[in-house]
Amino acid sequence: MDPAQLLAVARAEALLGRSEGGIPIGAALFTVDGELLGRGHNRRVQDGDPSMHAETAAFRNAGRRPHYRDTIMVTTLSPCWYCSGLVRQFSIPRVLIGEARTFSGGHDWLAGTGVDITILDDAECVRLMTEFVAEHPQLWFEDIGTST
Repeated sequence: MDPAQLLAVARAEALLGRSEGGIPIGAALFTVDGELLGRGHNRRVQDGDPSMHAETAAFRNAGRRPHYRDTIMVTTLSPCWYCSGLVRQFSIPRVLIGEARTFSGGHDWLAGTGVDITILDDAECVRLMTEFVAEHPQLWFEDIGTST
């Protein structure tokens, strides 16, 4: 399946999160054959839950499986350390990233552990995060655990 098609699902989730007043980061978990298993967006603001990142939401929505060795995590933004840990913990072998310009999380670490990392440098993902950080710095810096 075309990476742009996979990213479109995660980007739609990011837009949904933004429309709800949350942080515009989306993710989706697919099989290597392109079957959508789960999708989600950052819901930290909406749920008052600091652990509800986009990758976490997509993973939870995918449900339980005997293993995740045949999956691809697709995310609009480089995964933070928390979400990178999820990828590593469950041996997700591939991560497709919309952009890593506005935030560079743990993707280099993941690559060093053998995870296949692809950064698409998608202009729409960059725009979503650039605008959000400029308009809501307090929410962004809270989400990544630093202060402004």
